[in-house]
Amino acid sequence: MSYVGPKVKTQFESLSIDLKNEILSRDVHLETMNDLISVLEQIVNEG
Repeated sequence: MSYVGPKVKTQFESLSIDLKNEILSRDVHLETMNDLISVLEQIVNEG
């Protein structure tokens, strides 16, 4: 189950619904901006 910490909640919520769903489907634990950026880079590299 994915987790989005309070430090990155605002940035996460600013993303499109499709992108948020894709991130959450990956069972990630996001505490920092670096965590969020890392997942976004993975998505870009796969696509």
